[in-house]
Amino acid sequence: MKTERVHTLTDTFEAHAQQAESGVEFWLARDLQHLLGYAKWDNFLNVVSKAKTACEVSGHEVADHFADVGKMVDLGSGSQREVDDLMLTRYARYLKMRSLLTAAGRGPTQSPFLLPPGKL
Repeated sequence: MKTERVHTLTDTFEAHAQQAESGVEFWLARDLQHLLGYAKWDNFLNVVSKAKTACEVSGHEVADHFADVGKMVDLGSGSQREVDDLMLTRYARYLKMRSLLTAAGRGPTQSPFLLPPGKL
């Protein structure tokens, strides 16, 4: 991956970071889904599932890094409905990106959005 592309992706991912009232930094999985080019939520959940498994295997509590939440989305009729989403910590995001690269046959890169927490 070209360095320029890595910097663009890093900036884009960081721009989507949010902060909970408790001060915890998080990303919404549905936002990342679109950034990564996944059209279907179900396909993206397969990657999330692998990242949850990696989280558990690494000795971390899955619930500490992948929190189920609801999100309101606008419908074409002008109304809204709630859809399932996930709040992901930086560590969860790291695991998810690592799972994506592994599935694509690529090893993790040294881009900041793929570094584990504490390595930035």
